[in-house]
Amino acid sequence: MKHIPRKRFGQNFLTDQLVISSIINTIAPQEDDHMVEIGPGQGAMTALLLQALKALHVVEIDRDLVVLLEKKFKSANLIMHAADALQFDFGSLINVSQTDRKLRVVGNLPYNISTPLLFHLADFSAQIIDQHFMLQKEVVERMVAEPGGKEYGRLSVMLQWRYTMDCLFIVPPTAFDPPPKVESAIVRMLPITKPLECDQQKLELVVMKAFSQRRKVLRNCLSGLFTENQLIDLGIDPTVRPETVSVEQFVRLARELAEHA
Repeated sequence: MKHIPRKRFGQNFLTDQLVISSIINTIAPQEDDHMVEIGPGQGAMTALLLQALKALHVVEIDRDLVVLLEKKFKSANLIMHAADALQFDFGSLINVSQTDRKLRVVGNLPYNISTPLLFHLADFSAQIIDQHFMLQKEVVERMVAEPGGKEYGRLSVMLQWRYTMDCLFIVPPTAFDPPPKVESAIVRMLPITKPLECDQQKLELVVMKAFSQRRKVLRNCLSGLFTENQLIDLGIDPTVRPETVSVEQFVRLARELAEHA
């Protein structure tokens, strides 16, 4: 029986074989890689990954797809986790690994949970080699945006603090069934070995407050956290808008906040 894509899970199944091959070539799986695929769907990428790997972990929330995948891939090298990726402990895959190798993470991420899932995975970045994801093109543009543009915001700062990221190529809606209403993009995320040191909660607070009123100048956005003179002392122009403030400057603000907490 054919699986009917479910809107509540944001299911758009990749079907274009040329696109699938391009993604696999980009990921370049090696036999001994310790890899996990998020949201394998009906197994379009899974099949090619299993050909290259000794073992592959997959995380899938849809119980019907879990059954479908287990029937389709009757193989000992497919390790199924019937779970919500937003709640899944990716660190547990490291703990059970005999050689304690870091993870490679891949997936066609559902658009409706992509941002919270990226933040969830960031908590495991120290245990990850790389991440290759298909996401809504608009989300990828925000992830890789540089200061000064309208796409630059909270997602840009918080992820760029943890990762080096590149948009690799665009995927048209016609590559999916059902086709989404937007273009998709493949992004590569490489965790930064030593992120700029600061208190993550303070950084999140400063960034969230700054971009909650992005049309205002920085001194107004951050009023209550910093005075105008504090911003000047930190080498940050209080009259600029939040989207012009670099990741390094936000880290500087977070450090200042932590010192005077």
